[in-house]
Amino acid sequence: MQSGSAKKGVSRRSAIQSVLGVAGMGTMVLPQTSYAAAPGHFLDYGKVKITKLETFLVKPRWIFLKIHTDVGIVGLGEPLLEGRALTIQTAIKEVEPYLIGKDPRQVVHHWQAIYRHAFYRGGPILTSALSGIDHALWDIKGKLLNVPVYELLGGPTRDRVRIYGRASNADDIKKRKAEGYTVIKTGVAKKNPAQIVENPKFVKYAVDNFASLRDAGGDDMDIAIDFHGAIPPQTSKLLIKELEPFKPMFVEEPVQAQNVDVLADIARGTHLPIAAGERIFTKWGFRELLEKRAVSIIQPDLCHAGGITEGRIIAGMAEAYYVPIAPHNPMGPISLAVGLHLAASVPNFLVQEQVSLGEGYIKTPFKLQNDGTVLIPKGPGLGIELDEAQLKDKIGHDWKNPESYNALDGSVVDW
Repeated sequence: MQSGSAKKGVSRRSAIQSVLGVAGMGTMVLPQTSYAAAPGHFLDYGKVKITKLETFLVKPRWIFLKIHTDVGIVGLGEPLLEGRALTIQTAIKEVEPYLIGKDPRQVVHHWQAIYRHAFYRGGPILTSALSGIDHALWDIKGKLLNVPVYELLGGPTRDRVRIYGRASNADDIKKRKAEGYTVIKTGVAKKNPAQIVENPKFVKYAVDNFASLRDAGGDDMDIAIDFHGAIPPQTSKLLIKELEPFKPMFVEEPVQAQNVDVLADIARGTHLPIAAGERIFTKWGFRELLEKRAVSIIQPDLCHAGGITEGRIIAGMAEAYYVPIAPHNPMGPISLAVGLHLAASVPNFLVQEQVSLGEGYIKTPFKLQNDGTVLIPKGPGLGIELDEAQLKDKIGHDWKNPESYNALDGSVVDW
C-alpha cells in the first residue's frame, strides 16, 4: 500500500499504465500526443516554417495570395471579397504575425486558431481572409507530400467535374453549346432594377428571354437562372411561377439570404430547385439554410465561406439532407482549382461555377472536355502554377461594387 505522499508523485498517465500492467498488458504504453508537448505547438517531424504572406491584386477584380516557407514551397490562395480588396489585404496582414514561424501543415489547427482567437467571429471579412489562407496551407501540405489535395481529403470520388458557362441570350447559348458546355447559367433579363412589386411587362420580358434560351439550348441543356438576390420576394414568387414550365436547373438567390425564413417560404412555394449560399459563411450559416429547408442546392463560395477545410464540413452537413453542393465561383483560377479538389472529394457534388479556366494566369490552364467537364487536377497540392510572365500586365485594379439607384426617385436598389 502506497503512502499518501507517494501517491502525490504518481501521474495520471503512470496510474493508468500501472492498471494496464496489472491486467497483463505491461508492455503497453499510452502514446504521447503531439499537442501534449505544449499547448498550441506540435512536436517536430521535419521542420517547415512559414516565412511570409504576400498578397497582390489581379485584374479584373481578384486577389491572389502566396504563403512562403523556409523550404522553398509556396502555397497559393484566393482570399477575395469583391469590392473590398484593400480591406482583405489588411485583414491578412493582421493575421500574418500568428502564422510566421508556424508549421504550415497543421491546417485545421491554424483554421481554428485564426477563427476562434477573434472575439468577433465569422462574417465576410474574416472568413474571406481565412479562406485564402486555408487554400494556400492545403496547397503547401499537398506539395510537401507530393499528392493532390483531394488525396488528403480521402481520395477522389470522381475523375472529372462538370462546369457551367454563361449566356444572356439565345446566340450566347448556341456558342456555349458549340464550345462543349452542357450547363449554362443566366440572369434575369431586365431593363431596369426590379421594383418591389412589378408589372406583367417586367415578368413577361424576363420569362420570354429564358424561353428563348431554352429553345436555343434544347431540352438536353441544363439552364440555371440567377436572381442575384436583387428581386424582391413579392416579384420573385411571380417570376418563379412563370418560369416553371421551362424547367430551370435551379433558381439561384431568388431573394437576399439575410432572412432565411423568407427564402424558405419561397422554396416551399415551388417545385423548382432553389439554390443559395454565396453570401453565407461557415458551417453555422449553412446550418440554418439546411435546417429550415430553405434550399435544395447549396452554393458555398470557397473564397468566402471558410476555404477547403470548412467547405468539406458544409458538404457533409448537406449530404445528411440529400442536398448537393454547387460551389459559387465568379473568381480566378486558384479559386477554380480549390473548387475542383473539393468536388473531387465529396459524393454530393452537382456542378462547379467558373468564369476563367486560367488562360493568361496559370501555366497549364484547365481544358473544357467535350462532355462539359474538366479533369480533376493531378497535383501536387492544388496542381496549378502561376504564369508570372503573363501576370505582369494584370497586376493591380481598383474595382468597386456598382452603385444602383431607382431612376424615378433616386432611392438605393439592388441590381
